[in-house]
Amino acid sequence: MNEYLLIFLRIITIMLLLLFTTLLVMGKRPIGELPVFDFLAIIVMGAIVGADIADPKIKHLPTAFAVVVLAIFQRFISYLVIKNAKIRKVVTFEPTIILQDGQFIHHNLKKINYSVEEALMLLREKDVFDVGKVKYAAIEASGNISVLKKAAYDSMTKEDMHLAIKENALPVTIILEGQLKSKNIARIDLTEDYVLKMLKHKGYDDISKIFFASMDHQGNISISPYDLVSDAIE
Repeated sequence: MNEYLLIFLRIITIMLLLLFTTLLVMGKRPIGELPVFDFLAIIVMGAIVGADIADPKIKHLPTAFAVVVLAIFQRFISYLVIKNAKIRKVVTFEPTIILQDGQFIHHNLKKINYSVEEALMLLREKDVFDVGKVKYAAIEASGNISVLKKAAYDSMTKEDMHLAIKENALPVTIILEGQLKSKNIARIDLTEDYVLKMLKHKGYDDISKIFFASMDHQGNISISPYDLVSDAIE
């Protein structure tokens, strides 16, 4: 019985300590906004306190001490990250541009292990369904995506200008990793030959050099070649 009481008391004390240290580590940031190093600190804290709660034979005070030291160390690293750009580059991930002028940057997607499908999903969560309307899109250190639309598609709407509004249809993927998507091409009432002619007109004789291409029902096409290089974010 004493063993169960000890576990109960440990849970109470360790949860209060974790609440304090987690607030120290996270501040007011939500979990999804945490930098990588902060996230790792929380994982390590969880591993430390988990062993302490599960095994009464482990001494409680050294565990509490370890949690406090880890939180202080994390705050110290956060201070260095703010003050020193070199340290910031080592312990945090820089933003990575994955889309530029409506074109996917294949090299950057590969570097951060993102697929086109994952990138398109993140864009849809930002209410972006047509990559051709994007000036820049970057994956932040937190894993979220930041999107800057082209000037023609930003702020001012057709409703603001009192123009007739025509519902948009979703663009479809017509080429993915150098391969034609026949079913998608048929969905927009086109043939593969017509698409190949359009690509040739755009200067792409070999579709194996195209990483991603999409087209809408009006015939607007966005092409991302494999060799596209992005601008840098400082």
